[in-house]
Amino acid sequence: MPAAIPPILRVAIDAPVATLFDYLPAIDETGGTPTPGMRVLVPFGRSRRLGMIVELAARTEQDPQRLKPVDALLDPTPLLGTSDLELILWAASYYHHPPGEALFSALPARLRRPSPPLESGEPGWRLTPEGHAGLANLARAPKQAQVARLLAANRSGLGNTELKRQLGNCQHALRALASRGWIQPCRIASIGTRREASAAAPELNPHQRLALDAVREAFGNFQPFLLEGVTGSGKTEIYIRLLQTLLADGRQALLLVPEIGLTPQLQRHFTTRIRAPMVTLHSALSAGERERAWRCAATGEAALVLGTRSAAFVPLPRLGLILVDEEHDLSFKQQDGFRYSARDLAVRRAQQARCPVVLGTATPSLETLHNANRGRYTRIELPHRAGGAVPPELLTLDIRAQPLHAGLSPVLLRLVHEELKNGNQVLLFLNRRGFAPVLTCHLCGWIGECPQCDARLTLHRADHRLWCHHCGWTRSVPAVCPDCKGSDLHPLGHGTERVETDLQDLFPDTLLARIDRDSTRRRGELERLLGAARRGEIPLLLGTQMLAKGHHFPGVTLVGILELDQGLYGADFRSPERMAQLVIQVAGRAGRAQRAGRVILQTRHPEHPLLRSLQRRGYLAFATAALEERRQAALPPFSYQALMRAESRNEQAATQFLERTLRAAADIAGCKVTISGPVPAPMERRSGRYHAHLLVQSDQRPALQAFLTTWLTRVRALKGGSNVRWSLDADPQEML
Repeated sequence: MPAAIPPILRVAIDAPVATLFDYLPAIDETGGTPTPGMRVLVPFGRSRRLGMIVELAARTEQDPQRLKPVDALLDPTPLLGTSDLELILWAASYYHHPPGEALFSALPARLRRPSPPLESGEPGWRLTPEGHAGLANLARAPKQAQVARLLAANRSGLGNTELKRQLGNCQHALRALASRGWIQPCRIASIGTRREASAAAPELNPHQRLALDAVREAFGNFQPFLLEGVTGSGKTEIYIRLLQTLLADGRQALLLVPEIGLTPQLQRHFTTRIRAPMVTLHSALSAGERERAWRCAATGEAALVLGTRSAAFVPLPRLGLILVDEEHDLSFKQQDGFRYSARDLAVRRAQQARCPVVLGTATPSLETLHNANRGRYTRIELPHRAGGAVPPELLTLDIRAQPLHAGLSPVLLRLVHEELKNGNQVLLFLNRRGFAPVLTCHLCGWIGECPQCDARLTLHRADHRLWCHHCGWTRSVPAVCPDCKGSDLHPLGHGTERVETDLQDLFPDTLLARIDRDSTRRRGELERLLGAARRGEIPLLLGTQMLAKGHHFPGVTLVGILELDQGLYGADFRSPERMAQLVIQVAGRAGRAQRAGRVILQTRHPEHPLLRSLQRRGYLAFATAALEERRQAALPPFSYQALMRAESRNEQAATQFLERTLRAAADIAGCKVTISGPVPAPMERRSGRYHAHLLVQSDQRPALQAFLTTWLTRVRALKGGSNVRWSLDADPQEML
């Protein structure tokens, strides 16, 4: 009988290469049977690299005699299932990213190295039969008796965390019991079914009931929904009811949120209403916490996964529902490396899993709104606030020629005084952290500028430093002007730190909290401040967009938006859309309970059509007009774009490289694809490198994708570009 022909392993290498490579199984197969989704260590050039098996093939296009065996099979079972591999490889193809890098970016950090997977569950202890028999003999060892009785009451054992929570430090007692053979180590499930007391469910209004019924009817089938609800309309309650129904049927669900800061609030809501194992996935977790949560999802132990952008890839073998909260948020788009959109991947994944996906927001992105208008997404509207709350009144306040104190006009200051006097809360929004955006010399006009970027340095007075918010370069505040040596240095403009200082002088007897990236660096500080704000313990709130999204502050009756004019005339064609979304989201923090709310938007351009449209007719009217402008200009979503970025330390090299890539496209672009550029990036010099852009556009997505595939093959073959770094961004959301 002829010897069996070993399978060919098609492997994606964790390297910037666009192809798969063929290998033979390891000579020593003690590691198990090679299966797609397993990691392997392979010889690659003159080194060894990490790879992942994506396919077993019967034959190879290479010379079989030249194939090398893999050095080691690293996993006893696949880390990624068939559907996971299919999704990630599809995304790598669509976004034109190396498949190996895409696959490994979807894994927890430890598994991107040749490290063995962490064992499932938490280390713990259980009582042995000898321990049960010896319980009565521990009268003279009270701590050991405590441990033994607790373990006797939990026959499957307890984890170290739970033992410490209930008994304090009991390591000495554990060692003593283990030495006698009365307890033995074990592993405890990382999560258990939630058993917190259930909170009372609010009564649904008719629009909420219709929304809930529509999505429930789609369970078991692919159907994308746009859940468009005004701020405070009860979208979270819809999520909870949907999850209760789905999880009771033994399925899994994924909820994506744009910000880490939103996860504790949602987690608190869910743990009081949903009796199912839940894990969270976001970058603030330690590597071990993240990997254990990931494994709980992948094994099906976790029924609900709550996570930020990267959670779009977490394996979920029983996936039955995907929810994307604040779907319009820019944070769902990865801006470096593997430049995917988690929102768009959620729709693709739901299609793959044949389950509904719900995109929830008060301010739909124009792309999502366009899909709903075309009938590709089912649109569900929640036009009223839950519980009878009244929408806030949006007012523009002309501050031209007005004196400002702490960034506030006299009218806004008077309104703040009135609301605080009446026992209400006030939220002031300024999307600029630091003390002042500029430090200048009053004598000679010197301005603090970043030596690595085309940007000015922001003064952070608490740290006594000047910071570049683009590259992170920093220096101490100079005692004298670096140019004229004069001592008359002055901050210009207001950041949250300066406004906080001035407000403390204006309202000395009022408790104030500043919530921005600087004030919430310490772990747990953001959750602490938000909790105090929700409970009404902090009358005056000041913050950046960290305060704008999804938070419920029932005591806030006045919102003051101090400065948004810089977004009205942005160079990016999406600037008006982003500005409108931010205004509506910030405004939504006011009047969420029974007390009416007001929103004051300070501006030097009260006649601007965007502001007038938002004030008089709301977001939908603005979005409808903006879509018509996009249609006339043939801009997304009425066309499809890809942005090639190049950067170099040499001022001319990035542009010259893009000119070469443009020549490489000359005979393949055709009439269906247009190429614009190369041009300098809006901020040409950033982090000491010069940046340039080349924009590719088509009104047909397949034509654009076909062009990019052929073009990038040629671009990768170009020689002499070692001093240039380049990348491609399909469906770019920012033109930086």
